[in-house]
Amino acid sequence: MQDTDPANPISQAERLAAWVRLEQTPGVGAVSAQRLLERFGTPQSVFSASHLALREIVSDSVARALCGPMPDACAACLDRIGDWLADPAHHLLTPDDPAFPPLLRQLAMPPLLLYAAGRMELLSAPAVAVVGSRNATTQGAANARAFAGALSTAGLTIVSGLALGIDAAAHDGGLRGPGSTVAVTGTGADRIYPRRNEALARRIAEEGCIVSEYPLGSGPLAANFPRRNRLISGLCCAVLVVEAAADSGSLITARLALEQGRDVFAIPGSIHAPLSKGCHSLIRDGATLVDCVDDILVPLRIAPLATLPVQADSAALCTGAQAALLDALGYEPVGADALGALTGRDAGALAAALLALELAGHLERLPGGLFQRVKR
Repeated sequence: MQDTDPANPISQAERLAAWVRLEQTPGVGAVSAQRLLERFGTPQSVFSASHLALREIVSDSVARALCGPMPDACAACLDRIGDWLADPAHHLLTPDDPAFPPLLRQLAMPPLLLYAAGRMELLSAPAVAVVGSRNATTQGAANARAFAGALSTAGLTIVSGLALGIDAAAHDGGLRGPGSTVAVTGTGADRIYPRRNEALARRIAEEGCIVSEYPLGSGPLAANFPRRNRLISGLCCAVLVVEAAADSGSLITARLALEQGRDVFAIPGSIHAPLSKGCHSLIRDGATLVDCVDDILVPLRIAPLATLPVQADSAALCTGAQAALLDALGYEPVGADALGALTGRDAGALAAALLALELAGHLERLPGGLFQRVKR
């Protein structure tokens, strides 16, 4: 960053300090900050306003804080930000910055500060959010990785939340194409959560971008994650929900996307699978049913990927007996008793065959003693 903006006599450091101070002033939330900016224009003007003028918008105690000197805690925060920005791959964006993502400016309450680590230009690139359950099935994760990879191949950036399950698979798929991926976190941009995704997060910081509206050092507070979902949908022209239970947080992202005027797509599943309930609910409410990537690309007016090679079904890699068992299993979750009745195999032989297929990655074991075939 340059020290000064030629069009503005104050330094860049002073401008950022004013935004940080506004965001950190006790009692100033998203709504009051928006009202202050609408009235006074810039954070610097807010801090130059009279107590009487500020009292028209905020409480007396908040007005006094805005009129007073910068708190020591805010000064310490600015020092930490300065150290973090010493890395050329780190950026701090404000709504008046030309590099601030244009789609986020359209939000009712855009973030006051946006910390970005990595390829900042991806925040303004055409993007699709791919979200879903943290407790994804093997098939769900494979679907997320495949769809994200194809969308990235088509030049779309994949946006997700760096959670376990569908999010992690989506990021991995996005990194396989030129569109790359953006991770919107519910912690400070200098923290990795969950720790199991540490290696993935480091890849994203190098090849994609990690972004957060939360101050550096912020931990994984439960309230942060629903709030960050508006940024996941807000950065994108569309949202794809891969797997979601009826009460999944991914449905929050999808509903926010609808409120923001984005397209919502959902992959259907078995009527017996709990992780399909959320997707089915979205489809009933008007989301577009998706069973191939062109179902997303065509509505977005992007050239279809019909020329992509199709992978062989996993049954082609099995022995004849294993393939027959997979055919009997189908793609619905089935219990061992029902499968035994269907195939005529005794319990011992069936358990051994199912274990062999599970170890080979051709099926997965679901809660409740159910088995489901995995199409690879």
